[in-house]
Amino acid sequence: MEDNPVQSSNKWLDDLSKGLGHQLEAITVEGLKIVKALEGFLLCNFVVSNRISDADGNWHVGAMATLIDDVGAAAIYSYGGHIKASIDFNISFFSTAKIQEEVEMEAKVVGDKGRITSVIIEVRRKSNGELIALGKQWMASHNNSNKAIRSIKCNSSRPE
Repeated sequence: MEDNPVQSSNKWLDDLSKGLGHQLEAITVEGLKIVKALEGFLLCNFVVSNRISDADGNWHVGAMATLIDDVGAAAIYSYGGHIKASIDFNISFFSTAKIQEEVEMEAKVVGDKGRITSVIIEVRRKSNGELIALGKQWMASHNNSNKAIRSIKCNSSRPE
């Protein structure tokens, strides 16, 4: 029996936050708490540690980008059932967070074009909801288990 994609994406993020995986990702994701997980949606809380800060005590933008990428990938995984490769990824930074500051991350799948899927990731200051960063990501896959592709195949009378 195949795992539930929402549960699998949660396990992947949870394992990363406990240090299982690549060292850079493990340090960046350490302490991430999943608050709510639905198909194509993740809400997480995160406290910025001193391990991922810059010289001024701010959340390092590289560490922030890594976490945005991972949370976005997990939201897409919960939607499509598999990890895809990023083909377009951009982040707009509006503010920063300091060491020990809590932020909230919300990732939503907003587009599905068959083999490519889009997600938007918002990072907000937990105390007042101020937008810190906005990530937009498109991911592609050669895996034909995507919902839109399954739907097309089921409704098609054309042979493959």
